[in-house]
Amino acid sequence: SFILAGLYEGKPFNACNDITIDEKGRIYFSDPRYLGHEPVDQPVMGVYRIDTDGSVQRIITDAGKPNGVAISPDQKTLYVVSNDNGSTGLDRLPEGVSTRKGRMALLAYDLHENGTATFRKELVDYWPEDGPDGLVCDKSGNLYVAERSLKRPGIAIRDPEGKELGFIPTEVPTNVGFGRGKDANLLYITAGTSLYSIRLNTLGYHLPSHHE
Repeated sequence: SFILAGLYEGKPFNACNDITIDEKGRIYFSDPRYLGHEPVDQPVMGVYRIDTDGSVQRIITDAGKPNGVAISPDQKTLYVVSNDNGSTGLDRLPEGVSTRKGRMALLAYDLHENGTATFRKELVDYWPEDGPDGLVCDKSGNLYVAERSLKRPGIAIRDPEGKELGFIPTEVPTNVGFGRGKDANLLYITAGTSLYSIRLNTLGYHLPSHHE
């Protein structure tokens, strides 16, 4: 193994979190900070792109505290979750100290051919409840979002405009992912101390392989 990117403009990332890849082989990842003792060297919690030549670009700076990222099957939308818990070191705060939550939202960005992104709209505003964590798309472009509200935790199935189509209740979830091959309709869910799988009537979206 080797490091694809460890620095941006000569400084370490804050805490790389989630990742997605487009059909041109470019990598997109979020860089928030929730825990840790290291300095926060990047001036913004952003979303970055690693090009196939290894160069790194910061493409989103207005997504609050970005966490989950996913690209639509048509490659035209980059979905970004903002989950801003109000701290860059919650593990170092004394017990009982309160923080003010920031943006808790599911956002959609226009993803351009050159790999840049432009804010389109806020699809879902979760505040004052906790925002989601990870998310993934199916082949039809619908989203499966790990929503962490303590009032109703689980996986929300949403259309590309954010409208809820269905809901799978779980413990507070962290991420979701589809299987491959004959299990491409199997949705895996991580939630606390549990791992779930549920077979759906739709197929997950994956990057085309060289066999396709």
